[in-house]
Amino acid sequence: MEDKGHLVKVYMLNEDQEWDNIGIGYVSFTYVEQFEGVAMLVRSESDDSVILETKINTNEPYQKQQGTLIVWTHSDNRDVALSFQDEGSCHEIWEAICRLQGNPTIEITQDLLEEAGEEPPDEMLDPGSLIDLPNCELNTLEQISALVTSVLTSPRREESLAVLLENEDYIKKLLQLFHICENLRDMEGLHYLHKIIKGILFLNKTSLLEVLFSEECIMDVVGCLEYDPALAQPQRHREFLTQHAKFKEVVPITDSELRQKIHQTYRAQYIYDIVLPVPSPFEENVLSTVIAFIFFNKVEIVSMLQEDDKFLSDVFAQLRDKTISDDRRRELVFFFKEFCEFSQSLQPESKDALFTTLTELGILPALKIVMSVDDLQIRSAATDIFTYLLEHSPSMIQEFIMEEAQQSEDGNLFINLVIGQMVSDPDPELGGAVRSVELLRALLNPDNMLGTPGKCERSEFLNFFYKHCMHNFIAPLLAATSEEICEEKNIAGSDKSNKYCFNNYQTAQLLSLILELLTFCVQHHTYHIKSYIFSKDLLRRVLILMNSKHTFLVLSAVRFMRSMVGLQDEFYNDYIIKGNLFQPVVNVFLDNGNRYNMLNSAVIELFEYIREENIKPLVAHIVEKFYKAFESIEYVQTFKGLKINYEKEKDQQSQIQKNLLSTLFHKVFHSSSKVLEEKEEMCFKESKEEEEAVRPPLEDDFEDPSDKFVETTNPKENEDKVDLPKRTSSGNFKFTSSHSASIPSSSSVIRLVDYPDDDEEDTEEDTPPGKRPHLS
Repeated sequence: MEDKGHLVKVYMLNEDQEWDNIGIGYVSFTYVEQFEGVAMLVRSESDDSVILETKINTNEPYQKQQGTLIVWTHSDNRDVALSFQDEGSCHEIWEAICRLQGNPTIEITQDLLEEAGEEPPDEMLDPGSLIDLPNCELNTLEQISALVTSVLTSPRREESLAVLLENEDYIKKLLQLFHICENLRDMEGLHYLHKIIKGILFLNKTSLLEVLFSEECIMDVVGCLEYDPALAQPQRHREFLTQHAKFKEVVPITDSELRQKIHQTYRAQYIYDIVLPVPSPFEENVLSTVIAFIFFNKVEIVSMLQEDDKFLSDVFAQLRDKTISDDRRRELVFFFKEFCEFSQSLQPESKDALFTTLTELGILPALKIVMSVDDLQIRSAATDIFTYLLEHSPSMIQEFIMEEAQQSEDGNLFINLVIGQMVSDPDPELGGAVRSVELLRALLNPDNMLGTPGKCERSEFLNFFYKHCMHNFIAPLLAATSEEICEEKNIAGSDKSNKYCFNNYQTAQLLSLILELLTFCVQHHTYHIKSYIFSKDLLRRVLILMNSKHTFLVLSAVRFMRSMVGLQDEFYNDYIIKGNLFQPVVNVFLDNGNRYNMLNSAVIELFEYIREENIKPLVAHIVEKFYKAFESIEYVQTFKGLKINYEKEKDQQSQIQKNLLSTLFHKVFHSSSKVLEEKEEMCFKESKEEEEAVRPPLEDDFEDPSDKFVETTNPKENEDKVDLPKRTSSGNFKFTSSHSASIPSSSSVIRLVDYPDDDEEDTEEDTPPGKRPHLS
């Protein structure tokens, strides 16, 4: 594999004196004719584009900081920094820069580093003399502080210092000095101790954290960190941890190790979140070991609690108890919420096992009871717990809901409880309603309904939701667009105090959330939502909301209609056309006038999509109904384009119709001509046969005249059977042909030779001698 170079992050200092990350890429050096020299390039890791290109100037000072940073001021007075993954990569590039500046030797590199105030490379130092740790005394605190601060740029020196701090029990001696300085009110010594303890934390050594965060030392560590030299007055973190932060055992914890681990984790998290400063972008990994320490502590706590079956059983038994006080229930719910937060640290297999155990213990029935209480804090915490469960296994929640529906007698379903919280959220900004809609979206997402054997199937769950829950979900929408409400406010919605009025801000927000989820349903549920829209005439109700004064609600209604049009469904198109449902959209667009805003863009995008996709039924409907209103709009070509599409389609249909008529006429004409020709030919043949049948016999026609007879029909009968033209209803004559006249009949026999004796045998029907049958 080709070696692309060392991977770096490139930062630039902006006008607000903040570092902007402009990309990640591979650094290399190449000769550039434009610069007439060697330039440093950083090419993007993703697409190989050039992120940074800078000439290495001999008079441009570079600085190496913290072992993994190279910082300099660019020729355009911009400060640039390269952040490397490791010390070795940074040092290699640093040496290359120094050589390109005309200082190829290690000695000169060392001189440059010393001039820039940097630590010399580790290779130039004697490993045996890396660290000389002063004795732990009050008069050496300044030296210790300088030493701890200086080693942070050298990994080898950091390692050496960490070893000395571990072996000589140095940290506990430092914390003893802290008590002495605090008793003496020695602020200078306390400031040095703050730098020392902070530097030890930045060493990122787990073995040192075990000492610093031990029960014996952690409060003294917090005390040292209170005396920040940058602050005029010390903080009071220990006072908060000892007097205000109270640990409550909602269920007695008999395991002392578990209790100590919980205390340690809370205090370590407090140090990381509150006491220590927020790391800069260049210090992303400075406290990585502290983060890992807290992470593994949480995993250990969850595992220990999970192994204690009695503990969790007691918690759930109390949560399901409807007689306990709200204060007690609040403590239980808050504890369990924190327990679920800790569980996010588990590996997937361990998390699966944990949530399976919680389900078996009855967490969902317990949550249903908790979410029914009036206390907002309890309901909010219960919603958080439900969110953790849903994120982990949506199918588990769906299965529970379906089983509950089969067993419930009062119809009080868990999912309707979530919908009820959304509808009745008292928060003016509807924070709870937003979370409830997100939960419903996750439940209704088809990607979360992949049917597995024995589990809830997709169609089954959707059938259940649309039958038992959807009417509750859209109830505020139906209420706000009911005929009574619309008549009361004359569609203008002037009664802002009315909670059902869509000009009420909180109601408008709620309706917008409902439309957002309905739009999601249109996009992901084909059959179910389509049937519901048609049965409730839902789009018409939604478009009433376009009369609201809140633009965000009007836009939500447009998005809902746009999602239906985007499916290019024949039934949706027919529903929109028959209901003339573009009329409210056109009205709002025209009322908006020439204002260039989101409403204008949304409506134009809707019509532009119809034009681009050339949805013919909608194009024809829009042009025929509304083109006159759009004819004067010229700042976009959308409406003229619709007209062009309409005319093209009209011309095509006209041409197709002409071609069809021509084809049909050609086929009918040729078919009729052929039939007439066939009939004429047949009549001619029959006439010829009849003439031959009645002509006088010749001797050459027979071999034995005495034995041959020719049969012929009675001419009278033939005359009777000739078809005559009949007058039709239109006054014309219709001719029909009959072949009976040309078929010889056996009713009379003419002898070819007359014998006198045979005259008596002739009947009255015999043809008179000397006469031929007259054929018409």
